[in-house]
Amino acid sequence: MPGGCSRGPAAAGDGRLRVARLALILLGWVSSSSPTSSASSSSTSSASFLASAVSAQPPLPSQCPEPCECSEAARTVKCVNRNLTEVPADLPPYVRNLFLTGNHLAVLPAGAFARRPPLAELAALNLSGSRLEEVRAGAFAHLPSLRQLDLSHNPLATLSPFAFSGSNASVSAPSTLVELILNHIVPPEDERQNQSFFERHNQSFEGMVASALRAGQALRALRRLDLASNHLLYLPRNVLAQLPSLRHLDLSNNSLVSLTYVSFRNLTHLESLHLEDNALKVLHNGTLGELQGLPHVRVFLDNNPWVCDCLMADMVAWLKETEIVQGKGRLTCAFPEQMRNRVLLQLNSADLDCDPVLPQSLQTSYVFLGIVLALIGAIFLLVLYLNRKGIKKWMHNIRDACRDHMEGYHYRYEINADPRLTNLSSNSDV
Repeated sequence: MPGGCSRGPAAAGDGRLRVARLALILLGWVSSSSPTSSASSSSTSSASFLASAVSAQPPLPSQCPEPCECSEAARTVKCVNRNLTEVPADLPPYVRNLFLTGNHLAVLPAGAFARRPPLAELAALNLSGSRLEEVRAGAFAHLPSLRQLDLSHNPLATLSPFAFSGSNASVSAPSTLVELILNHIVPPEDERQNQSFFERHNQSFEGMVASALRAGQALRALRRLDLASNHLLYLPRNVLAQLPSLRHLDLSNNSLVSLTYVSFRNLTHLESLHLEDNALKVLHNGTLGELQGLPHVRVFLDNNPWVCDCLMADMVAWLKETEIVQGKGRLTCAFPEQMRNRVLLQLNSADLDCDPVLPQSLQTSYVFLGIVLALIGAIFLLVLYLNRKGIKKWMHNIRDACRDHMEGYHYRYEINADPRLTNLSSNSDV
């Protein structure tokens, strides 16, 4: 029953076992006092009776970990807000849904869920809000039925590339994961500014997540991926290359400014792509063509700061023709100022000015810079004018010095060229 492990069936099972043992003793005593001819038949009947009695006994319910709540009927174990520092060792083998939220796990080592007997039926694992900072290679090994994994709201600073595939993705069997939730896993702001860990490993936070997603073929069966609210600035190249079965991708509430390096071409089963609340300014032709080539996709683009200049012309034309963008009538311009809140679908080529218009504050700055440079030039010319005589004398001195120097070179050349002067110079040396 919910809230704790049931003890009633265990007591009944113990009673049946005691009765079976008593019957076996009585049958053994009777068989020992009976003739030899009937000994074998009595032994066989007693053994069959014991086997039937034992087989009729229901399996003993597994023990529930002390800080948890277990429900064998619902196949659920909840260890919520118990300040656990590691995964409980005595989890019952019947568990299908395991909740370990709100704890202090910090590190999830390799084989964190390895048990004897194994947790062969565990299908849904929730580790959200457990202050996880490191997930090591093979952390979710020995879970052959795991389909849903929630790691959200954890300050992950270390996510091994083989966290979902074992210690070596090239030899490990593909993961059974169908749904992976990795939203709000961004480390605290001070850790992101420090970047010491990422510098040591020659990768960024975005690169760390990408490495875990594309390691080998571990997540080829993944259908739902949630990467929302992670302050992602960009998506690394080929981050989705090993996710061919993906159907739902959530990238909302990040800081993406462009989709230039990411390809959606192999996501032929993709049904929903959430790009709301990012920093997208325009979608270029390559991205537009890939999205249009996906047969079932629905794209969500709300709350992005679209820049309505000449680069927006192709996207506006695409929006007017496509049906895959949900709520496209709500998309509006954010820049430039004179285009703010204009609906994209209502724009035409004449509205999209290719000549950049500088903001008023920037124009003022350039005018001030021009005035300062003009003053500096005027002062320089004034100094030259006031010192014109000295400068003229200095120029004459340089000219005379250069002329004397050239005459000396010319004289030496004439001496070297005249053979008589050369012989005279040789005889004088002798």
